[in-house]
Amino acid sequence: MSTSDWTATLPRKRMGAGVLFGDEWGRVLLVEPTYKPDWEVPGGSVEADESPRAAAEREVREELGLSVAVGRLLVVDWIGPRDDRTEGLMLIFDGGTVADGDAIRLPAAELCGWAWCTGPEAAERLSPVLARRVAAAMRARAAGVCAYLEDGYDVA
Repeated sequence: MSTSDWTATLPRKRMGAGVLFGDEWGRVLLVEPTYKPDWEVPGGSVEADESPRAAAEREVREELGLSVAVGRLLVVDWIGPRDDRTEGLMLIFDGGTVADGDAIRLPAAELCGWAWCTGPEAAERLSPVLARRVAAAMRARAAGVCAYLEDGYDVA
């Protein structure tokens, strides 16, 4: 069996890429989906043969109408399998500071709102695992590091 044939037999993981945007007051940008109760960071699924960075930039264009070059990786979070989902890797990249929220344009079918949130406000709006991931991303940005998490918990 050739190497290329062997690699095609390896397991595949679900992957998502999000972007952490901040403002001049240290708040983070969250978006409100139309299809579920919890808020999210801008981002989404990484498509086949797409890099996580390219996916993050594509999702920001699609969700916010912003063309940005995302910065460094802030978080890698392995999410274990659940009854309704396979395991996956969730990544958060640094989106830097957004100075003009007026430029944000939401796709009405997918998102019904957005907000700048403090850490505690974000924790109230996000699912518990995403709240932990976003808090870790905020800490990683401030410390200039990349955090590795499992189910939103720092294991390093």
